[in-house]
Amino acid sequence: MERDDRFLKQRGDEYKLFYFYQKAEVLYDITNYFAHTYVAHNDRTRDQMIQAARSGKQNIVEGYADGASSSSSEIHLTTIAKGSLLELAEDYKDYLRVHGGERWQEGSEKFEQCRKVCATHNDSAFYMERISERSNLTIANIALILLAQVDYLLFKHIEKLKREFLERGGKSEEMMRVRKQRRGW
Repeated sequence: MERDDRFLKQRGDEYKLFYFYQKAEVLYDITNYFAHTYVAHNDRTRDQMIQAARSGKQNIVEGYADGASSSSSEIHLTTIAKGSLLELAEDYKDYLRVHGGERWQEGSEKFEQCRKVCATHNDSAFYMERISERSNLTIANIALILLAQVDYLLFKHIEKLKREFLERGGKSEEMMRVRKQRRGW
């Protein structure tokens, strides 16, 4: 039987090339370190933070893989990833508030310097080499800046997926078009 690559193209691990995935991976690693180092073992927030970071990263992967057969699943799971990371951002904001930490504000020297570094580095090893030298409050602020960047990138990606869906339809419509072409309809 001949193969037809015009629809339902199998996807590999190209999701690793997306900046939002790379930053989500960084956030998982930072959050794992942060939660195990600064959040009490018996505090439920510890597991919640790690799970939110994991869910953000893993739903990007699952959405990308499922996108081979379902545009709506890709949009749905990518939106879930975005929601999980917003939940994580709230945990970091709560941590700063409860621990009397200053949240760096846009325009401040610390915020702008950190935003520039975070915008140019997507490799987890880069952050993990430096994170142990930072205070808990600094790490929380770094995470919040990364989370804002991922949120924006995911928003743009979801908007792109929605536009593509509106322009080309879903996978079922794509399959029907190929089938009609093949049959000469």
